Amino acid sequence: MTAQDIETEKVIVVHPVMPSQAKGQSLSLTDPEECLAEAVGLARAIRLDVVHSEIVTLSRIVPATLLGGGVIERLKDVVEEEEAYLVYIDHPLTPVQQRNLEKKLDAKVIDRTGLILEIFGARARTKEGKLQVELAALDFQRSRLVRSWTHLERQRGGFGFTGGPGETQIEIDRRLIGERMTKLKAELEQVKKNRRLQRDSRGRVPFPVAALVGYTNAGKSTLFNAFTGAEVFAKDLLFATLDPTMRACELPSGKKIILSDTVGFISNLPTHLVAAFRATLEEVENADIILYVRDVTHPNAESERESVKTVLAELNIDIDSDERVFEVLNKLDLMTAEDKERLHKSLRGAERTFALSAVTKEGFVALLSGMDHFLARDEQHVGVRIDTVKDGEAMAWLYRHGYVYERKDKENISLLKVRLSEKDVNRFLKQFADVDCRILVVNNGTNGDKGETGHERIAKA
Repeated sequence: MTAQDIETEKVIVVHPVMPSQAKGQSLSLTDPEECLAEAVGLARAIRLDVVHSEIVTLSRIVPATLLGGGVIERLKDVVEEEEAYLVYIDHPLTPVQQRNLEKKLDAKVIDRTGLILEIFGARARTKEGKLQVELAALDFQRSRLVRSWTHLERQRGGFGFTGGPGETQIEIDRRLIGERMTKLKAELEQVKKNRRLQRDSRGRVPFPVAALVGYTNAGKSTLFNAFTGAEVFAKDLLFATLDPTMRACELPSGKKIILSDTVGFISNLPTHLVAAFRATLEEVENADIILYVRDVTHPNAESERESVKTVLAELNIDIDSDERVFEVLNKLDLMTAEDKERLHKSLRGAERTFALSAVTKEGFVALLSGMDHFLARDEQHVGVRIDTVKDGEAMAWLYRHGYVYERKDKENISLLKVRLSEKDVNRFLKQFADVDCRILVVNNGTNGDKGETGHERIAKA
């Protein structure tokens, strides 16, 4: 079944509350009503027509069907009454549970992982995105190969390389899926190599990278568009963005950075989906700044934060301790004046937390300045004496890689004061060893005139 097959079909959405959750033993902060609302949002994200939705509290889990007999009978009546084609169970199902529910409900049944894969399949646009979706879907499908081909119990034997005598239909499908997955993994490995080359290329023209992450529908793409002037698809839909997009953005100091918009996270995101999208998420792992965008108006904001924290932890990123993480509290435009005032008071003294509106751009200046200050923390101030006739290439290099904050021109000589990262200072000194360059001493924000010369710096290096 493809995304096109289920599009616009009538669907019944069921969110089961597990026995441990019903007894208050779950560690999740998510309210069942919020879970159901999210499940309905997932269904509508792929343009399914939700004709009925409900929360089902389970007193016990039935191994064969997950749901109890009485619940199944009631749902079957709803399926018949609404003429629904699809039943979405907002919980992982085993292959046997899925097959048994389909038989008892006389309708197609899909679980949380399956629906997320359908959405991903519908949204993927780039070759990389399509490869990642197909790999995740095949991994999921391989576990669904249950014995449902009884009319094809035995197939005719092949020539050895296509399966020996007596190979069953399940074995053929499993082998074909395995072969396709091997090919996809090889292609994705090439994608990773290409991304590494792109990162190396950006390293040679070293613009810092800021990756946008967060719960799906937190407003990342709207913020991305507001920062960069791009027109990335941004809509009030779960998983509106799937393929990563990168654009340049200028900070108040004049320094340019690259913003990367990434796929949104969601609670209970299957581990193998995170693994499949590892190539995309490498942009987050290697980012200089991680902008964690949160919908501050969402009633379940803290639960969403835990979900994002869990996914990022798999990338070895701790949003509480990693200094690269900036928490961006979005959607101020949806708050009352009193709530905004209360929020601003609570953020006083917070170094890496910013409140803003991606729609009205309120709070943009503070965030951009904060990013500017963070990126400048390891920068060095250098004084450079340039012969504009002989050393024009060196001057162009400084303007391209650093921030020239002072310039004095006299005849053919220019005296520049420039902010550069330590890495770029060393690169400049090695590439332009004949240029008179002095590392300035910076105390209390003022620039002195003394420091080691470029030749002294090179000798140390």
